[in-house]
Order: sequence, then structure tokens, then C-alpha cells
Amino acid sequence: MRLVRVQTEPFTLESANALLTARHDVGALAVFVGQVRDFNDGADVSTLFLDHYPGMTEASLEAIIDQAEARWPLGGAMIIHRVGELCAGEPIVLVAAASAHRQAAFEACQFMMDVLKTEAPFWKREQGQAGAKWVEARESDTSARERWSVAPTK
Repeated sequence: MRLVRVQTEPFTLESANALLTARHDVGALAVFVGQVRDFNDGADVSTLFLDHYPGMTEASLEAIIDQAEARWPLGGAMIIHRVGELCAGEPIVLVAAASAHRQAAFEACQFMMDVLKTEAPFWKREQGQAGAKWVEARESDTSARERWSVAPTK
């Protein structure tokens, strides 16, 4: 099973469990959920607005799953990303990878999130007491992505 979705509505962790029940050769599921923090770079954040380029964004997320499937023996993968206005504490993204063994599931999940942060076409604008500001790319995200430049063998 493979799923890519960009949506305004919240998601649940139960959606990731479908990766476990879809196949009987899956023994591990790694899931990452990101949520809106109430701070960033020392400033308060009350809401986060996420925008995207429909069609291009979904294709980018599909390509990220393609890359993960080429690197690890996956029994399923999922990326659900929200767009629109979100409040502090709301979930933004769910990334999940299923495999026969935990190591592949952990690594594939982390890989997909690291690549998503640097390559998926999303734009973020934070709103706080000081006003609105567009979120810049972080050096730490680029560094996390760079560590995957050497492909592990399957």
C-alpha cells in the first residue's frame, strides 16, 4: 500500500495502521507526526499557514516515496501533509514506512521526512504577536538531507 495526500482536514494515526494490515509480510511500522509548535526562532507562533502548488506537490511526494522504495525493501509508505491555516498543537505531516524489519522502516521514514523538508514545494507563513513572517529553509534540514546522499544497498 502506498498513499500520498495533501489535505486541509486533520488526519489520524489510524490511517498509518492500514500499512500494517495491508500485507502479512510487514513486521514493522515507523511513523513520524509533525505538529505546529507555539514558537520558532525565539518568537511565539499562534498559527501557521501552509501553501502548496497542487499537482506538483503530490508528484514531489510520490517521487520521495519512489526514492525510499528504491533504497529499502518496503511493504508500504505514506505521506499525508496538511495545508491551509493551522493552530499551534495541530498536526501538519504524517510520514510512515512499513517493512519486514524495523531498521528499514526507521531509516525509510527518516529519509522521507528529511527529503520532504528540503524538496517538497510547500511554503509556510507563521503568525504571532510580532506579525506574519515567511519561514526560511533551515541549514539543519539541508544537513539532514545530505547524509542520505550515499544510497544504502537493499
